[in-house]
Amino acid sequence: MYATQGSADQNVLNYYNLQDAFPTEWPTELDQSDEEENDTKAGIRRSKSRYSALERAASDRRTLIPGSQKTREGKANLVQKDESDPLGANRSVLMSLKQRGLPIEQDVRMRNRFLLSSTTFAPALFLSQTHSDASTNDLIQGLRFLEQSIDQKSASLKVLVETNFERFVRAKATIDNVYTEMRNQGMQPQESTGPPSPRGLRHSRQVSRQSGTHQRITSTGSIAPPQSSKNALRKETEYGVKGVKGPLLEVSQKAEDVWGPALGGREREASLKAVAEAVDKDRSLYELGGEMNLAAQQKNYERVVQLCAQARTYANQASALGEQAAHTGQALTDEQVHKLLVTGRMWADVQEQVKSIKKDIWRRLSSLQNTHQGQTSIQGEEHMELIGILLELGVEDNPIWVWLLSRYDNLKNKIAAVTERSKVEIEILRRRLAAAEAPSPESSASYIRLASQELSEATDRQEIIDFWKTVSTYVNKLLSLDDGLLGEIIEFWEAARSFIDGSKQKALPVGYEGESRKHHRLSDAGVHDLSHGAVELVSLLRDALYALFADTPTEDISSLFSPLTGGTPKTPATPMFSPSEGRLGSLDDNSMPLPSPRKGEAWEDYAFWPPHSNALSAVQYVSNMLTAIGSGAGEMMTIDPVQRNGALSDKIRLLVNAARDRCLGALCLAWSKDSENCRLLEDWLRSAEKRNQTRLPVYFTSYERTVLNGLQQILYFTECPSKARSLLTPPSSKNIQLVRQKFTESIFSILTGMHQNSEQATRSDEDEWVVVSEAFQHATGEDTTQASYSIDASNRNVRMLLTMSNLKALQSEHVPNIIQLFESTFTVKLTGETDQINKKSSEVDKQLFQSYTRPTITYITRIIKDGINSPSWEPKTTRPDQVSPYVYASLMVLVNIHTEASTTVVLPGITSSTLLHEILSYLLENMSQGLLDGFKERKPNRYSLAALIQATLDTEFIAQTMSQYASKKVGGIQNEIYVELDKRTTNDARADLQKELGVMRGVLKKLRESSRNSFGCFKRARSDKPRAERQATDR
Repeated sequence: MYATQGSADQNVLNYYNLQDAFPTEWPTELDQSDEEENDTKAGIRRSKSRYSALERAASDRRTLIPGSQKTREGKANLVQKDESDPLGANRSVLMSLKQRGLPIEQDVRMRNRFLLSSTTFAPALFLSQTHSDASTNDLIQGLRFLEQSIDQKSASLKVLVETNFERFVRAKATIDNVYTEMRNQGMQPQESTGPPSPRGLRHSRQVSRQSGTHQRITSTGSIAPPQSSKNALRKETEYGVKGVKGPLLEVSQKAEDVWGPALGGREREASLKAVAEAVDKDRSLYELGGEMNLAAQQKNYERVVQLCAQARTYANQASALGEQAAHTGQALTDEQVHKLLVTGRMWADVQEQVKSIKKDIWRRLSSLQNTHQGQTSIQGEEHMELIGILLELGVEDNPIWVWLLSRYDNLKNKIAAVTERSKVEIEILRRRLAAAEAPSPESSASYIRLASQELSEATDRQEIIDFWKTVSTYVNKLLSLDDGLLGEIIEFWEAARSFIDGSKQKALPVGYEGESRKHHRLSDAGVHDLSHGAVELVSLLRDALYALFADTPTEDISSLFSPLTGGTPKTPATPMFSPSEGRLGSLDDNSMPLPSPRKGEAWEDYAFWPPHSNALSAVQYVSNMLTAIGSGAGEMMTIDPVQRNGALSDKIRLLVNAARDRCLGALCLAWSKDSENCRLLEDWLRSAEKRNQTRLPVYFTSYERTVLNGLQQILYFTECPSKARSLLTPPSSKNIQLVRQKFTESIFSILTGMHQNSEQATRSDEDEWVVVSEAFQHATGEDTTQASYSIDASNRNVRMLLTMSNLKALQSEHVPNIIQLFESTFTVKLTGETDQINKKSSEVDKQLFQSYTRPTITYITRIIKDGINSPSWEPKTTRPDQVSPYVYASLMVLVNIHTEASTTVVLPGITSSTLLHEILSYLLENMSQGLLDGFKERKPNRYSLAALIQATLDTEFIAQTMSQYASKKVGGIQNEIYVELDKRTTNDARADLQKELGVMRGVLKKLRESSRNSFGCFKRARSDKPRAERQATDR
């Protein structure tokens, strides 16, 4: 009973492929329910055709073969539960495997690999386990046994075929008849051309048992081919589906569109679920490549480094797993193999991305060449960030050395490009100025006047100012520490020095497992090259400046249209530096200015000097440029390799001295040219501070002060910092002597020019209204009347008086002040020059005074002599009570002179001035001399008592009326008059004259009272008025 029960259980196990007769759950590998059942359980109802049962029966054969098993490829496999050894060694393979301890009862898949009837049979595994101890002879015998078994099975199969051959033939004939009927369905047969046959088609078969062949013979009656039908099973009709193929495809497409997602959802769900589970398990491994790509796009290099380190960890783990498997010989599981494959693909992708990221970082690192000290700290340290990232990622080349070398190449090319471009643009502007018409002296003087205005920028023509700005921009571009090339060179050396001494590397990473530590140290050859590079860059900068100030103008400017070659590193699009800042306009070969012909002008030998420039604009820009040169030279010497290079240090000192000498020489030439035009500073408008002067003294003094202050900065570099003092030498005695000479000449020029201005009018008569209008423009406050500033510049006497007043102001105030300024500025004593200037001033003053008084003296002398020699001069009575008419006439001339001088050179509120007193005193002296000469020359040369009284009245009236202006010389001349008169009279007349003196005093007093209104201007001023005059003179 128990045996029967055990065999029944075994049959159940074999039938259902179970391992246990009482399983707790149905095995997953045996869960082979068909698609229809799965769909039914999922709630999906599919449409069925009427032949669905046949389709299932024909296609699904699993239910017909109990115990079949599906392989990995989806094929059914009928596997026996046990077999005998194919080699004939054992009666049961399973028993042999159980003896070796293999779990074949629990693992069906493993058991099938040992069974010959299974498609998963593994010969190598079978031999290694069941015949592991078999000898070669045993295996050979097993092979023979296997061949005999195969032959026996082949003979059995042959007998089976021969026995059932007639059945096979009948089945084939039946299939052919069915096929013919289906092919000819719906066709109309035609009459055959042969004799009629009771059957349309007769089959004859001849079978040869010996050959086992089958022959089919068709009757010889020829039948016309029937007309095809769309439902016939022929190739032309696509075997009966041609008619419905189109609608079926359309319906199939629509059904697929509507039901495709729903019908395929479960399969897709299962597939996606499996993929999702695998991805979730190693999500970071799958997402690493995408995260790195995103970080690279966002330029988040810190994240890139983290991800790269994570990828290295995964790769190392995979490598360790592979090495361990190879070392132990243990097979890897499918999961491990899959992880190795995924890790390998991830690492390949990461390496490609890292390669691209490195390329981008190298490009960015080479483009960081425009940084300077004026930028923010973040911008200035960006190269350190990029170098650190490269060290973290691992590179073959040293990024520190590559960056320093590219920085050096960039600076070298930039210096060459800036120098060449600037030199050409400066020369183009210089040629344009040289080809233009020279400014008129009046135009030049109009700019010199602006020196008296504070913060005036219009010190010269706009074209010349543009030239100066171009040169100044070029110099600042070379020497500026903020945005200039010198600042970049110093920054380059500071960076190089920090890498040389290793201080900068402390903040840099050493890379993965210290692989980048080798890049932290620069070689000795690299240090030497960096030092040499810094010296070379400074030398290029120094040579460019020296060429600008010491060389003559260049002749070749074609390089403007021939861009520099030499492979400058590609940097972000930056505009080409142009010192003219667009002032050149559009240029081409046809519009280029030709070299200016040499005419012997002083500026033709200077490349940095604009033609026809005045000294006022020159000192403004040259002093700033030399200050930049002095400061830049001091900064150059702070670079250690430059300081240790004696030859370059000497060249830098030579640059400073040469630039100073050349600028001084050109400035002195312009100073001399301006001095010649200084006389045109006279605009014949009264000074607002001192109405007895024009504005010429103020203009000239302001101009001289501006030039002297600028010369002080040029010669002594007063604005340079203290670190540059060691390079700056005091000016040579030759330079100081040149400045002294030009200073003296400038004062001589203004003195001579003032004399010329007084002799010739600088404005025509019709320009008087212009003078008046200018006076109104300059009037302020209460000075709004025309008389406040206007001057009749067409009147020679007015010009003479104002010029003499200006000259006296220069002699007493302005020239001593500027001489004192010169002496304190240049620490010299102008003893000889002061004497020369005073002598020249006296000469000009004397010439002006003589020029003004000579016509008046001539006129008065002629009046006096004509009056004395007149026949009617001697009175008819013995007691004359009137002075002669010529006395009134000559005094009225002096009244006119007094009026003219007082309205021209006397300050408001003051009745007299030193100049007026000198003029009237000098005229009184000459008037007295005229009386003396007239009395001496009178014919007849004898004087009666009446003549003596008349001569005495005339002389005394003039002397008393002009007593304020009398001098010792006038008193001496009057005494001579009385002596001469006494010589030419008799003793009686002389004695009678003494008796008439009292009467004469009364007559003179009466005459003076009567002429008070006419000659009141000659009265002595009150005590407070001379005091006001003295205060005005002191000012």
